[in-house]
Formats: sequence, C-alpha cells, structure tokens
Amino acid sequence: MTCAEFLKAKAATTEAALQGYLASWTNVPESLQEAIAYSLFAGGKRLRPALALGAAELVCGDEKAALPVACALEMIHTYSLIHDDLPAMDNDDLRRGKPTCHKAFDESTAILAGDGLLTMAFDMAAETGSTAIVKEIARAAGVAGMVGGQQYDLEGEGKQLDMAQLQRIHRAKTGALIRVALRAGAMAADATEAQVEALTVYGEHLGLAFQITDDILDVVGTEAALGKPIGSDASRDKSTYPALVGLDESKRLAEEAVASAIEALASFGTAADPFRDLANYLITRET
Repeated sequence: MTCAEFLKAKAATTEAALQGYLASWTNVPESLQEAIAYSLFAGGKRLRPALALGAAELVCGDEKAALPVACALEMIHTYSLIHDDLPAMDNDDLRRGKPTCHKAFDESTAILAGDGLLTMAFDMAAETGSTAIVKEIARAAGVAGMVGGQQYDLEGEGKQLDMAQLQRIHRAKTGALIRVALRAGAMAADATEAQVEALTVYGEHLGLAFQITDDILDVVGTEAALGKPIGSDASRDKSTYPALVGLDESKRLAEEAVASAIEALASFGTAADPFRDLANYLITRET
C-alpha cells in the first residue's frame, strides 16, 4: 500500500465514522451543526486519525479499536483550526481553499462550533472505555499541550526566538496531537509498553518534520496548493525554522527528523512500512 493509499483508506474510515456520529446528535441547533459539519468535512489529510488507526493496526492487525481515538483527534484538530483562524488569533480568511468558519458563518457561531467539537470529542473518546486514553488525549490537547503551544506561539510574535523556544512551541502546538495519535491508537489496541514507547519516539520526530515542512511551505509553497495565503508567518512576525536557520538548514533538519522517526520503527519490521513511507512523504509534500 502506497502512502497515498494508506492516507486515503484511513480518511475514508474516519469520515464514515464521523458522519455517523454527527447524524446521531439530537436537539442540536441546526446552524451550529451546519457550522461544525462545514469545518469537519472541509477536506484535509486526516493525518492524526491515520496515525491512530495505523498504530492500532500495527499492534494488533485491526484498526477498529482506535476508531473512537481517530474521530476524537480529528474533532479536536478541527476545533483548533476554527479557533486559530479567528480574528483574535491568526485572522485568516481561507482554510483549505474555502472561507474559514467565521467567514462562512460568523464569529460567535465559529467559537461555539469549536467549543462543541472539543467537548463532543471527549464524548467520542470515552467510547474506548479507557480513562487512561481519555487522559492522554486531554493532556495532549490541553494547557501543557496544544493550547499551551498556541499561547507560547502568540507570545513569541514579534520576538526573535532561539531554537529551544521554537521547539517548545512546536512540540506542544503541533507535536502533541501527532504524538498522542500514535500513543492512544496503540493503547486502544492493548500495545506493550515497548510498542507504545517506540511509537512515541516515532511521533515526536514525525511531528518535528511535519512542522519544519509547514514552515518551509509558508515560504516556498503556493496559495493554490495550500488553500490559504502563503507568507502568513512572516506577516505576523513569527519565528520559524527558515527565519531562524535558513531554508537549506531547515530542509536538513527535516530530513534528520525523518531519519530518526524511521529508526524508531525498527522493532516492528516491514509491517511499519506505511509509517516509514508517511515520514518520507511529509517532507516532500506540497500541501
């Protein structure tokens, strides 16, 4: 299975489950449900669900145990994008080539759509029956994870950050959900401690490679490919890898992170080839 086929298959599984989950909701304001669906089904790679489902499949041969994890993480990721795009944060008008949620609806509805997605994500995560998994997801999404990383990011605007500060932002803001996708997916499949640890290390390096590539694409990508304006980091005076070390060194660091991610998979043998291919894909992508 190629990387593209892997991502497509996992995305289809996740989308079908999310469609069914949203259809089960009752007594929800129609405008709110419409805004949630607008953002949740706006496209995207579904990377975090793919990692969760792939981790479970790698551990036990069956992805189904991790389906609640996959759906919960995509809901959390989508909520974070809705809120990041708001005027008080990044003030973006486009997301994946479409008007952002607050532009398609209004700011109040966008805020509530994000609130609803975050809250109902934990309703979905509880379907695993594991408080340990729910805690893992909460900590990755919370104040010491994604939310904390966003705060560090906001505080870093207009400042010259060093490498340690930049990595702290990205480990929390981007890396935490990538890492927990692998950890929680593996835990849902009753992985051993050694398996969870190996996938955690893979996720840490994968998240770094993903973020460095995002920074690079904000410089050299195209609006048509990315579905949003390029140069937004520079316009907000954000510290990025290219700004800190240049494009060539940024590319080298991304390649180094991918090599470390692949090395972490050694104990899984050829069964982990889709994850190896995914790591290589993330630094050659154009979107």
